Amino acid sequence: MKRWRKLLSNLITLFAGALIAALAYSLFLVPFNIAAGGVGGISIIINSFTGWPIGTLYLIMNIPLLVLGYFLLGGWSFLWRTVLAVVIFSLSIDIFSAGLPMWLDIYPLTDDVLINAIYGGILGGIGAGMLYRSGGTLGGTSILGRIVQRKTGAPLSQIYIYTDGIIIFTAGLVFGWELALYAALTLFLNGVASDYTQEGPSVVRTVTIITDHPDTVSKALAEGLGRGVSYWGITGAYTGRHHSMLMCTVYRSQVTEMRQIIADVDREAFVVIGTAHQALGSGFRPIT
Repeated sequence: MKRWRKLLSNLITLFAGALIAALAYSLFLVPFNIAAGGVGGISIIINSFTGWPIGTLYLIMNIPLLVLGYFLLGGWSFLWRTVLAVVIFSLSIDIFSAGLPMWLDIYPLTDDVLINAIYGGILGGIGAGMLYRSGGTLGGTSILGRIVQRKTGAPLSQIYIYTDGIIIFTAGLVFGWELALYAALTLFLNGVASDYTQEGPSVVRTVTIITDHPDTVSKALAEGLGRGVSYWGITGAYTGRHHSMLMCTVYRSQVTEMRQIIADVDREAFVVIGTAHQALGSGFRPIT
């Protein structure tokens, strides 16, 4: 029963994410030819010459990529959520493109291209992040990127720079370089919003402490913050002296108190505070 509830929750998230992404695309990007990379950007470019429905173009161009993904990325178990997301996204684009001018008193909402680029990137990123959380993607260059990564070992981020960069460059040739710059901004904001939606806000901090009093510092942190501490012996490369390295994970709101606790028991300690997106397990969110 729990498995089916989880599946239903993922499907609802996937459906909502695809709708939000399609709304952002149709409401903010399509009216101004902001081709922010990917198959969606190619669809906007082709539409400008042919007038063919953008959603239909998006679906057609994804078919060969989905077939490649089926054979090279793990078969149906890997692709079925992406196929569902692509179909919902494509159909929704054509529905929104036809319906929004009739449903809204003002369409587009604003003639300011910068505002459209910003909100298109943010809202589209929220939709994409919801899709990633549900186990799906919008297909397109994400499938192509993973195939190239498996074959070449190149980082995904580098692959996306090349593929999306070529598409934005082409959009610059077709629509002008100002729109290409707006498209690059949209692509950046889309990635930021997608990561934030998928991983959540960064609310935890990882703390590394170099000290000669590991037991005292560990006990103070455990009593003051209720956080466990792990430590092990290390040797300073420059001095050759032996120290202890402690590691502790705390909430962002506990950082000031943690610094005060360490200062009270060992003012000679060396402390490095790093940012982490999530902490799962004892004392934090359960692992699911």
